[in-house]
Amino acid sequence: MRILITGICGFVGGTLARAFATSGAGHQLYGFDNFIRPGSETNRSELKKLGVKIFHADLRAASDLETLPSVDWVIDAAANPSVLAGVDGKTSSRQLVEHNLTGTINLLEFCKIHRAGLILLSTSRVYSIPPLAGLPVEPHADAFRLTPDSSRLPPSVSPVGIGEEFSTAAPVSLYGSTKLASEALALEYGETFDLPVFVNRCGVLAGAGQFGRADQGIFAYWLNAHLRRRPLKYIGFGGHGYQVRDCLHPRDLLPLLEKQFAAPKLPATDRLANIAGGAASAMSLRQLTAWCDARFGPHPIASDPIPRPFDLPWVVLDSAKAARVWAWVPQTPTNAILEEIAAHAEAHPAWLELSAPL
Repeated sequence: MRILITGICGFVGGTLARAFATSGAGHQLYGFDNFIRPGSETNRSELKKLGVKIFHADLRAASDLETLPSVDWVIDAAANPSVLAGVDGKTSSRQLVEHNLTGTINLLEFCKIHRAGLILLSTSRVYSIPPLAGLPVEPHADAFRLTPDSSRLPPSVSPVGIGEEFSTAAPVSLYGSTKLASEALALEYGETFDLPVFVNRCGVLAGAGQFGRADQGIFAYWLNAHLRRRPLKYIGFGGHGYQVRDCLHPRDLLPLLEKQFAAPKLPATDRLANIAGGAASAMSLRQLTAWCDARFGPHPIASDPIPRPFDLPWVVLDSAKAARVWAWVPQTPTNAILEEIAAHAEAHPAWLELSAPL
């Protein structure tokens, strides 16, 4: 199998490339990156040693894709993954759309020309913000949980998580809207041009080597900053740190991707699914701090009760559909993910400066 991974020197792309290269499956691996993200260059030499062919290309430039080799499958792991992108003053809204939507169009045209399948790695941020912000939650064991009264829950939400049928109505943030539009285009191209296309809506992806950005990799950032005794702050929701996210290691995607490569033509309804660590992996910032205190020693956390745009109290994805369609379940427990990040942080004392210069 010839596989092309976009954003291959980013955290997710690089992790998948290493997993494929060491799996023994014998795939030919190609990838490209524009290397604009601090820290991405550090992955190039390791991947090349594993036999991965890496190209310098920018997904926003259609002409950059013209010289790439023909492949059987494309895994799209390239994106500006911050929900604050386009509104934080660091990236313009046009740049966000060019990265996350125009790039998808260019990639779909590449797939059409080469008759390649596409696996789009999407996000939980395609789900509608107002009903998520209004979920009935209560603090329990230093974390928000849904209140026991299930009659107050919107459709497709349960203590197990948020299902694929949950509303995707605007607002979902500029970032979420580019990913939602990319999903729709990918599925339409698949139907129109008879291309195998799958959309995997991922929860929070985390693991060793993730770049140190609070808006993109909160678990890795929090551990690195805690270890270095950097200032940390609970923001919004009373400043208690009760907000909850689930957690998934990207290498746990590998068995799913192999099944999708080999899948026969499936109904459109089975081509999109949540892929996440789910309730078993979920933890709050306050619980994450307690883990760090036990691992690295106590570190005080400041508090700011003022909420920020797009912040949500409880985002946990329900992956029951992936279990039904693909017999997929995550393999790496949260504690193992955190320990992997901690070991990497201890071995790379300058990681925050390298991957997110101040």
